[in-house]
Amino acid sequence: MSGFNNVIHNIERVPRDLVESMSALPTATISEAYGSKGALFNYIKPIRTGMKLCGSVIPVKARPGDNLLAHKAIYVAKPGDVLLIDTCSFVEGGFWGGIMTEAAQKQGIEGLVTDGAVRDTEEIAEMGFPVFCQAVSIKGTTKTSLGTINHPIHFGGIKIRPGDLIVGDADGVVVIARDDVEDVLKKAQEREEKEKKICEQIKAGKTTLELYGFTEILEREGLKEEEV
Repeated sequence: MSGFNNVIHNIERVPRDLVESMSALPTATISEAYGSKGALFNYIKPIRTGMKLCGSVIPVKARPGDNLLAHKAIYVAKPGDVLLIDTCSFVEGGFWGGIMTEAAQKQGIEGLVTDGAVRDTEEIAEMGFPVFCQAVSIKGTTKTSLGTINHPIHFGGIKIRPGDLIVGDADGVVVIARDDVEDVLKKAQEREEKEKKICEQIKAGKTTLELYGFTEILEREGLKEEEV
């Protein structure tokens, strides 16, 4: 296609201070603060517990079973970026492994999110590189096909644009549009403070039925229970 560039280099990113502040918050809180938006499909999970990532996203659309564009994306990303690689859910080939992880860490990349499969998971975990994926596969992949880097893509049920913020932890992965990050951060922090106060009230003897008004809902719905 005339005038079409597979790779776009110049993108806007989330300011570093906002990235650092958001990285301290759990994904569930962030998603709730975002109006229950932005959560990727629940089958995308970390390869090991304790992994967390947060950074501006570099969207990659790769051909299923081919990792040529994944190699290229390592050298398009900047320090602190997160690679998000769409393989059309191809899981019969581990397109990412130990050598690519070494290269990504050399470039200062924050981590990887993909709907595909990876391999060398023990090695990657020992290297401390966060990887969130759908599956693990020891099979190899080809290196012959083009795709796109830093074009908007639909992934995990949502539209993702270059430079959006992506956060992953043990519960899953959430993506926030770049222009919404500051507002979502404020709401998420407020939600965290509110939940801390609720926990303090529970420790003091209050019940969740009282605190959330569930007793009234149960009565309205006609709950009946035997005499104690």
